[in-house]
Amino acid sequence: MKILCIFGPNLNLLGEREKDIYGTLTFGEIQELLREEARKRGILVEIFQSNHEGDIIDTIHEAKGRYDGIVINPGAYTHYSIAIRDALKAVGIPTIEVHMSNIYAREEFRRSSIIAPVCWGQISGLGHLGYLLALEAFILGRKENEF
Repeated sequence: MKILCIFGPNLNLLGEREKDIYGTLTFGEIQELLREEARKRGILVEIFQSNHEGDIIDTIHEAKGRYDGIVINPGAYTHYSIAIRDALKAVGIPTIEVHMSNIYAREEFRRSSIIAPVCWGQISGLGHLGYLLALEAFILGRKENEF
């Protein structure tokens, strides 16, 4: 199984910014945790981060036929990027949206996701564990023929 993990804008600053919301693990540490868990589970994981909407869309397009699933934290694009939503819908790859913070307990403008309706599921508020749980969901989903 091959999973593409996409991290959106400002997530390269994890561990440095708003530690009270996003925790102290750095982006590099989260990448290593994902790679380690993937190795243990026999999954191939590719990690991509960009602060640019077009780069994220291009990466989603290039994923078609190459990946079994996508884990995406679109960052602020969660709330307004119809283009990322359309790209995910167009490629038809099962996708899990992940947010480290509970977006529903934050500012009003963060409480809606236009990405979620085109995703297989969403994990919100569990910190870095959300990414690991998304990998587990793909493993279990594959075993139970969910996708």
